[in-house]
Amino acid sequence: MTQTLIDIYNARAAEGHLTPDAAQAAALPELERVRYDLAHRPVSQPRGGLRGLFSKPEEPAPVHGLYLWGGVGRGKSMLMDMFFEAVRSDRKRRVHFHAFMQEIHAGLHEARKRGVDDAILPVADEVIAHVDLLCFDEMQITDITDAMIVGRLFERLFAAGVVVVTTSNRVPDDLYKDGLNRQLFLPFIDMIKNRMVVRELASDKDYRQNRLAGSPVYFTPNDHAARQAIQEIWDDLSGGDAPPLVLTVKARPVEIPAFRNGVARAGFFDLCGHPLGPADYLAIAETVKVLVLTDIPSLGRSNFNEAKRFVTLIDALYEAKVRLICSAAAQPEVLYVEGEGVFEFERTASRLREMQSADWPPAVE
Repeated sequence: MTQTLIDIYNARAAEGHLTPDAAQAAALPELERVRYDLAHRPVSQPRGGLRGLFSKPEEPAPVHGLYLWGGVGRGKSMLMDMFFEAVRSDRKRRVHFHAFMQEIHAGLHEARKRGVDDAILPVADEVIAHVDLLCFDEMQITDITDAMIVGRLFERLFAAGVVVVTTSNRVPDDLYKDGLNRQLFLPFIDMIKNRMVVRELASDKDYRQNRLAGSPVYFTPNDHAARQAIQEIWDDLSGGDAPPLVLTVKARPVEIPAFRNGVARAGFFDLCGHPLGPADYLAIAETVKVLVLTDIPSLGRSNFNEAKRFVTLIDALYEAKVRLICSAAAQPEVLYVEGEGVFEFERTASRLREMQSADWPPAVE
């Protein structure tokens, strides 16, 4: 007999792998409904006889997806993991929403180069050919180009019977809030409400912050003990191994070496040793909620360009209220002690110090 998600959740709680949470438990029936409906949805068949040779298969029975929203660290991604693992299908995919949209834009670009009049059609059909279930982490719309294409894209996906389950930090009505030409985006919000059940995960606990509460997040010197402590934090937040995430910024790839459930890990030279700029760091800051950044060296004349990029990166993380965990050669105030830019680095050092405080990041008003 197939275990329900409620059974799996309770078993993991009993084994000590998770802390029981009433808000999480209340969301499980909706996820179980989607899993059950997918498992029992009839496979589309053409009608019998000669008519069947010339008739199209009937559309799959509609399965309403789920839009699960709530604050950072409430366990949305953990529930998504559990749900995704429980769905018995080879035609399923889980992907960060931002990365998915970058793939869509790349597909549109290729279709237009081939002279396709309506590029959205082959791009959507390529997705439909491979999946019946799409699971997205952190649906958010901040880009006008995304806002202008998601409606037609998802209309075609839904019409083909693709089921969407997504997490988000925002209620649907706040997607693309105050965005340019937002009135053109509003039909997509209506589509979400019609084709997906909208459910808030209203836990008052931030488990991600709780795991870090009272723990240092800035490790120096950058020795074996620091590396071991960083690894333990990474394993706790991410579950260990995590695939890379490639963002496309102005048609260029920007790779984060490891990313899972909003938590990213990279070395200093991964992000500051390459010619990245403000747009790249803003895209990273919009995508990640926690960044584990290792091996920050002493900064000065010998690595001035890397130091400038580091300043820009910290500014982007600070403004986006990203949680930073890092290992460095020295404390912030003595990380950059000689060469051009020492005075300007004082603000970065101050921000690094503030980002170590117990009440960082501040609550969003």
